[in-house]
Amino acid sequence: MTGGASAMATARRGGEFLLQVALTLLGLLAVTFFIGRVVPIDPVLAVVGDQAPRDVYEAVMRELGLDQPLYWQFWIYVQKMAVGDFGTSLVTNSPVLDDIARVFPATLELATIATIIGVVLGVPMGIAGAVWQDRWPDQLVRVVGLVGYSVPIFWLGIMGLLVFYGMLGWVAGPGRLGVFFEDIVPAITGVILIDAALAGEWEVFWNAVSHVVLPAAVLGYFSIAYIARMTRSFMLDQLSQEYVITARAKGVSEARIIWVHALRNISVQLITVIALSYARLLEGAVLTETVFAWPGLGRYLTTALLAADMNAVLGGTLVVGAVFVGLNLLSDALYKLMDPRAR
Repeated sequence: MTGGASAMATARRGGEFLLQVALTLLGLLAVTFFIGRVVPIDPVLAVVGDQAPRDVYEAVMRELGLDQPLYWQFWIYVQKMAVGDFGTSLVTNSPVLDDIARVFPATLELATIATIIGVVLGVPMGIAGAVWQDRWPDQLVRVVGLVGYSVPIFWLGIMGLLVFYGMLGWVAGPGRLGVFFEDIVPAITGVILIDAALAGEWEVFWNAVSHVVLPAAVLGYFSIAYIARMTRSFMLDQLSQEYVITARAKGVSEARIIWVHALRNISVQLITVIALSYARLLEGAVLTETVFAWPGLGRYLTTALLAADMNAVLGGTLVVGAVFVGLNLLSDALYKLMDPRAR
């Protein structure tokens, strides 16, 4: 294949992929939009209240465009989305995009720390479960996974607050910072830990650590359960391969077989698992953020949904969808980088 033909083929694949991404986000937006319009919640009442006169109610309905057919409302909304106009939140009276930019770093901070906890503990636990299959380390991994998949996350969060904050006092309570530390650090990245470190405000930094450690541990526990179970499954498959038997026959140490050869062969699969786990934590931290009064995207979406603030709900949903697509893109790129066979 000539260079020009190869470039055209690459461009065509890129164009097809971008089209698939656009259609995926459009479909997500359409489903959310039409569900939001048919739920028995009146966004006009959220603005004018129950006691507003009929003429005021109708005027606000026309102003919001809710008197138009649903398909036309959706078309207008898509046009606005295309130019970055997510509308104005009925709750905060601010542009939805500004609200999301304000709350998303808190969710990013929480989910990132939880994912790090999940990877640092989950991968070694999964490997230990595979190496000592059907022995006590394997049984421990199975119990951790079973509890992680069966215990409701809100209950675990409440119990964590009761024990580690209420009874033992080891961690700070709900919220992202103590009230005395708010507005001390300038918001550069929106991530308190990074901003406090950049500003040299170490007292603020450690207060933020004390607040984030418990919700991150709660979310991280569910990440550990998922990553450990998948790592165990991948490692069991590798340890039964012929190259492992050959390496053992040649006298290669067990540690080198496990941590170099087998782990390298499952690394591509682990990248996908970790990316999916990260995406799930970014969009699934709603209950955790509610229990811990964490001012992130999940809590923002919950408040917006209860107030029939569909601009905020649609904007947040699109951001979550974009995060999923972006993380899938990243995992595919890393997949091809680490495995030449996939290129």
